[in-house]
Amino acid sequence: MAYDDSRLPAEAAHHILLEGREQLTVSGVEEVESFDENTIVMSTVKGTLVVRGEDLHIEKLSLDGGDMKVEGSVDSLTYEDDRRGRGGLLSRLLGG
Repeated sequence: MAYDDSRLPAEAAHHILLEGREQLTVSGVEEVESFDENTIVMSTVKGTLVVRGEDLHIEKLSLDGGDMKVEGSVDSLTYEDDRRGRGGLLSRLLGG
């Protein structure tokens, strides 16, 4: 039986596909908070996702559909814990 995610709530529709560390596709994107050639920070339906790498370029962004395509050399994908609040680095290091 084929997988059909149309029955899932919109909140659960979040997928990440990384091909060869050079092409990244993310669904469930709500907002791009910041981006440059080394870091892309985005809000997704599952939390804040940080993409780090080199020569990162947003090739396609559709906030209506929540889809984003990134090209470049991807080094890491990290979810930030939104439950702690939005303190700075020092605050996070000191457990704030």
